[in-house]
Amino acid sequence: MWELKIIDTDKPLYMAIAEALERDIRSGVLSAGEKLPTHRELAQKVGVNVTTATRAYNEAEKRGLVTAVVGNGTFVTSDLGESSSLLAAGHGDKGYIEMGLALPLYSVEPDINQVLKKILNSKQLNISMQYTSPQGLASHRHVGAQWVRRFGVCANANNVIVTSGVQHALHCILLGCFEPGNRIAVDYLTYPGFKAAARRCGIKLEGVMMDHEGMIPSELEAVCKRHNMKGIYISANLQNPTNATMSESRRIELIRVIQKYDLLLLEDDLYRFLADNELPELTTLIPEKSIYIAGVAKAFYAGLRTAFVVSPRQYYNKICQAVVDTVFMAPGINAEIACECINSGLADVIIQLKREEISRRASIAVEMLQGYELSWAPYSMFIWLKLPDEWNSIQLERATQENGVNVIASDKFTVSNTTLPNYIRISLTSADNTSELVKGIDILLRVLRHENDKVVHVI
Repeated sequence: MWELKIIDTDKPLYMAIAEALERDIRSGVLSAGEKLPTHRELAQKVGVNVTTATRAYNEAEKRGLVTAVVGNGTFVTSDLGESSSLLAAGHGDKGYIEMGLALPLYSVEPDINQVLKKILNSKQLNISMQYTSPQGLASHRHVGAQWVRRFGVCANANNVIVTSGVQHALHCILLGCFEPGNRIAVDYLTYPGFKAAARRCGIKLEGVMMDHEGMIPSELEAVCKRHNMKGIYISANLQNPTNATMSESRRIELIRVIQKYDLLLLEDDLYRFLADNELPELTTLIPEKSIYIAGVAKAFYAGLRTAFVVSPRQYYNKICQAVVDTVFMAPGINAEIACECINSGLADVIIQLKREEISRRASIAVEMLQGYELSWAPYSMFIWLKLPDEWNSIQLERATQENGVNVIASDKFTVSNTTLPNYIRISLTSADNTSELVKGIDILLRVLRHENDKVVHVI
């Protein structure tokens, strides 16, 4: 149990307590998931009233340092209030093997020069270099509508917005459609970029328990009964990081709860182009109260930073205003290149190449990881690996990094502190080639088996 040693009495007491809590987290006195004193216990320890203790915990929660679990108490957050960005975990050192970030297999993407030459010689070039409306050029929105209709989403140029990638889309949706302090339900293991965007926008995330199909409807309903929820963020296909894909019955039951509590659905379908099913998107079941996000970064040429957002009319202008407030407009030339890739069929060629390469790599990885419990779905870019009891995910991430390999620990994805799941995410697509993938997994296995542990000699 946390014992507060020193506080700065020159500051308001609630702020001084919050800063002392942050100091002890940063210094390692407190660890991820550690339970903190109750409000009353903290008040008694410090010699303040309960209201001051409550304000201190509220301030710490705003900073992403603690989280309150109803009926269980207050805990140090799993990511210790640090950035949720996975990019911060990457290493660019020569010889370092990246197996954490789900990079989009750059090696199979053809040289883009031919696409650029065609655009340079077209009349559309100068138009794409001008200011556009915040929702993007009509021609680009029309192609965006074509892209999402392949997934069954009803779209046209009038309900599509072009954004500078999925992360930009998420920020614009949160800024335009929610207020600071609003609560959004998410899988208790969710995309770290959404955690970061919500924190930046002052949105509170409520983690909902999952099973092998993803979010459990009854658990969502329980959260909605406890809190005044405004929205839900979810991926029904190849969920990041667990690879869960919802059955049709699960989707229908989840929509029933969403409608019952009048939640705004944010459906992030970044990996849908890889999913091997024809199940209806959640958006198709509740189009009037759903915002659909389809990024192309994983599919082709991530540097284009282009995504298509499908929005109902009542939210459309709000999101467009957020685009104006952030970047004014997504770069037209980037959208033009992305649309040319889609129109020419190059995007589909790249997707097929990626599916084939992912399948090859997955067969190697699954074979090497025999004997370990893992979750993988056909064509998914990553594996969700359960660790043996002698390891926890944070320790293993650090140990593999010390041995020249990066994997991602489950704390980066965790929202609520029920129990930190003991898993790591292994990317199949970030290694430069299969030889590097094999080398990386071999190092991971040796770390798991303690073969690389340092031996201390005592003389």
